[in-house]
Amino acid sequence: MTDLAPRPGGWGSYSSPAPAPDRPAQHHPEAVSFAAGRPFEGFLDPGLTEQYLRSYRRRLADRLADASAVRLSVPQYGRAMGIIHELVAEHLWADEGIAVDPDAVVVTAGCQEARYLTLRALRRTDRDVLLAVAPSYRGLDAAARLAELRVLPVRDAAAGLDLADLVAQVRRARAEGLRPRACYLVPDCVNPAGAVLDGAARLELLRLADEHDFLLIEDSPYELVGDRDGTGPAALKALDGHRRVIHLGSFARAGAPGARVGYAVADQCPAEPATGRPEPLAELLRRIKRAVTVDTAPSAQAVIGGKLLHHNFRLRAARQGETRARQDNLRLLRQGLTDRFAGTTGIGWQIPDGGFLCRLDVPFAAGEELLAHCARTHRVLWTPVHPFYAGAEPRPQLRLSVGRLEQEELLEGLDRLAEFVHAQL
Repeated sequence: MTDLAPRPGGWGSYSSPAPAPDRPAQHHPEAVSFAAGRPFEGFLDPGLTEQYLRSYRRRLADRLADASAVRLSVPQYGRAMGIIHELVAEHLWADEGIAVDPDAVVVTAGCQEARYLTLRALRRTDRDVLLAVAPSYRGLDAAARLAELRVLPVRDAAAGLDLADLVAQVRRARAEGLRPRACYLVPDCVNPAGAVLDGAARLELLRLADEHDFLLIEDSPYELVGDRDGTGPAALKALDGHRRVIHLGSFARAGAPGARVGYAVADQCPAEPATGRPEPLAELLRRIKRAVTVDTAPSAQAVIGGKLLHHNFRLRAARQGETRARQDNLRLLRQGLTDRFAGTTGIGWQIPDGGFLCRLDVPFAAGEELLAHCARTHRVLWTPVHPFYAGAEPRPQLRLSVGRLEQEELLEGLDRLAEFVHAQL
C-alpha cells in the first residue's frame, strides 16, 4: 500500500506541509481574495454548454453512419484514451504549433490525473527519481507520493530554472546509483511566481535533456492564459525534435472548469524492462488509467470537444476578452504595488507579462496562521508560498492572484494588503 504520510525533509525528498489551522476563505467570505486560482465567473456562460454538445454531435453525425452510435456516444462509457483525442491534437497544432499523432494523446480526468499517470508510468524501480523545479505546483508532490516516485528539487531562477543546478542534480543522482527519468517544470506562468521560461533557456533545456538522457514533463495548465501571441517562446513540445517532452495540459481555464478535462501527450517509446522491447508510453498511460478511472466522462469531453469545434480549435483567439481583462488587472496590480510599497525596505515583486499570478517578497514569514490573522483583522486573503516548496516552514513570500477580481475590488484588496504588511513591519 502507498504510504501517504509526510516524508522527512532533506536532499532528495519533499515533505508535505502540516494541515492549515484555518480555512480563511470559508470563514471570511467578506475578505477580498488574492488567493483563488479559479477562473473569473463573468466569462463562464452555462448557456453555451448545450450549444457545444450540439456541435460535437454534428461532428459525430458527419463521421458515423450509425444514428444509434451518435445518440449513445455521450451517455455511454468511453474509451480509456478518450473520445476527443483527435480534436485535442488539432487544437494543439492550431493554438500551440505542436504536431502530434492523436494516438499519442490520452484524455484524462483533469490534469492531476495526467500527472499521476505519467509519473506512475515512469516509475519502474526504486532507483527511478524525478527532478522538479522548486517551487512547483503542490499537486506534483501528491502525485509523486501516490506513484512512489522520489522527487529531487532543482533550484529556480529568474528565467524559470537553474540549468547548471539541473545538470548537477542529474550527475549527483547517478553517482548515488539513482536513475533520473525526467525533469518536471511549468514553463509558462509557473505557479506561484508567474515566471515564463525564455526561448534560449528552452532550447538549452532540450539540448541538456538529449545530452544527459532524461525526459522533460512540460506541465501547461496556463498555456492559454500565458498570452503567447506568436512572438513569445514556443511550447517545449513544439520545439521537441527528439521526443524528449511529455506535454500535459488542461482545459480548466480555457474550456469549462467544471468539466475537469485534461490530457497527456506521450509519443515516446521507451524499452519495457522485462522484455527490452520498445512500448508506446501513451499505451502504458492508458493501461494505468483503466486501473484508476477507467475512462474520462464522455459528457465532459463532449462539451470540450464541442467548444474546440465551435472555435475552429483556436481557444486562444476565443479568449481575447479574458486576456485583455487579465492584462488590465496585471497593470493595475503593478501600479498598485508601486504606489503602496515603493521604497519600503524588504518588499519586492516582479509582475509577469502573462497569466494572473505574482509573488510578493516580504521581510517576515508568511504562513497559514498569519494568513488566518490577516483574514480576520484586515479582511484580505493571499496564498502562502511554502507548500509550493513542499516544506512545512513558512517563507517570506506570498502569492497574489488577480484572475477573479474586478478592478475596484482589486484596488480595495491592495489597500487592505498594504495595511496588513505595514502592520507586520
